[in-house]
Amino acid sequence: MRFLARSFLNATVLLAGAAGLPPAPPSMVLAAADSPVTTVQKSGTETTLMGVHFRDAKMGWTVGAGGTILKTVDGGRRWKASPSGTNAILSGVFFSDARYGWVVGSNGTILHSKNGGEKWTSQASGTQAPLYGVYFLTPAIGWVVGGGGTILYTVDGGITWSDRTSGTTAVLYGVHFLDEQQGLAVGALGTILLTQDGGRSWTTQETRSAATFFDVRYADPLYAWAVGNAGAMFQTPDGGVTWVDRTLPCAQGCSRLTDLLRVRFTDAKTGWVVGERGTIYRTTDAGITWSEIPNGIKASLYGLTFPDGALGWATGERGTILQIMSK
Repeated sequence: MRFLARSFLNATVLLAGAAGLPPAPPSMVLAAADSPVTTVQKSGTETTLMGVHFRDAKMGWTVGAGGTILKTVDGGRRWKASPSGTNAILSGVFFSDARYGWVVGSNGTILHSKNGGEKWTSQASGTQAPLYGVYFLTPAIGWVVGGGGTILYTVDGGITWSDRTSGTTAVLYGVHFLDEQQGLAVGALGTILLTQDGGRSWTTQETRSAATFFDVRYADPLYAWAVGNAGAMFQTPDGGVTWVDRTLPCAQGCSRLTDLLRVRFTDAKTGWVVGERGTIYRTTDAGITWSEIPNGIKASLYGLTFPDGALGWATGERGTILQIMSK
């Protein structure tokens, strides 16, 4: 996809073998009668929205190109622009609680809010690399990943950021931590990194894949999923040490596999993946089967968030904001 080539892969514009795994590859099933309901919400912008984060069913934020930050306090019925003070391409947003949040983007941009996203101030990242992924465990402890194998770490809410050696020059797009010790980061050239000491050191995990991974998420302390281009979907059954290719087969009439851009799990069995051309997949059996959720849109979806198991949001091209409600 041309947009992905520009925004993710070139980083110029950001817009069975293992124990415990099912013996057969995952499969696609028809959407069930209780398929989730999707509703398009009015964002008030045509800007591509790259990241989204909701703390609960009411309060959420989405970010995108041109320094765009939008906030809602009513579950997305109304979205209000929040001045960012930058024209940078903003790719990721995360709030550790209702007050403290961070946004990352191009040219080493890190923005911080102490009042729920009403006001944003710049933090010194110490890099000009584009930054793509951000995750905080507490208002003090967080990580950011980006171009050139960049991994940044803070223990004081971003007042200071320290550069961690990743052992790779590959672009890193996604990061997720299970707790203060164990975390994963993913990126280009099949890169999956594991830390078990809070990010002080990272080890490259074998995938035997050249896929570009755009996102990673733990489903529970043992199982995690990474997704990427050309339908790449990999699963670990041991906390990130070994990885198995769980890429879905190309369905009848499919000319090429869809690029998958974000993954989230709301519990050990229930997971969601979004990607290009409005693709939404859901599993309710820990990834043994996945169903495609019809939604009627063609915009690629770059952001995904679920504050609880019943309600989520996806964001993407042309200012698309999609609410997802499970029945």
